[in-house]
Amino acid sequence: MKVVLDTNVFVSGVFFSGPPYRILQAWRNGDLQIVLSLEILDEYYRIGEELSAQFPKVDLNPILELITTKAELVEAERLDEDVCDDPDDDKFFACAITGGADLIISGDKHLLKMSGYQGIEVVRPRQFVDNYL
Repeated sequence: MKVVLDTNVFVSGVFFSGPPYRILQAWRNGDLQIVLSLEILDEYYRIGEELSAQFPKVDLNPILELITTKAELVEAERLDEDVCDDPDDDKFFACAITGGADLIISGDKHLLKMSGYQGIEVVRPRQFVDNYL
C-alpha cells in the first residue's frame, strides 16, 4: 500500500508513541510505502529544523535521511485547480495522484474535508492503524 504522510503525522511519529509512530514503524518494516514529493520533503526538513532549534537533544536528521532514501520520491505536478481551503495542503493531493498513493494520512481538517478528491481517501492516523495495520 502506498501512502502520503502529512507533515504533522510524520513529525508526531518521530517524537511520540501512538498511531503516527506505528505508521512509521510499519513503513520501516516494509509493510507500506511512503510516497513523497520534493515540496513535502522540503516541509519535513523545514519543520525538523524548527523543532531541532526548540529541542536541541532531538536529531531528526537520521530519520529524514532514511525517508529520503527509502521513500518513493515523485515529481508531483501542480494541480489544475485549488483543492483545499489551505492551498499549501494541495501538495499532498498532487503527490498522492502523481505517485499512485492509495491514501493520505492526516489529521488536518482541510485535507480531511477533501477526502475522495480524485479517488484519494484521507484518513486520520488512528483510523489508518485500526483499518489497515
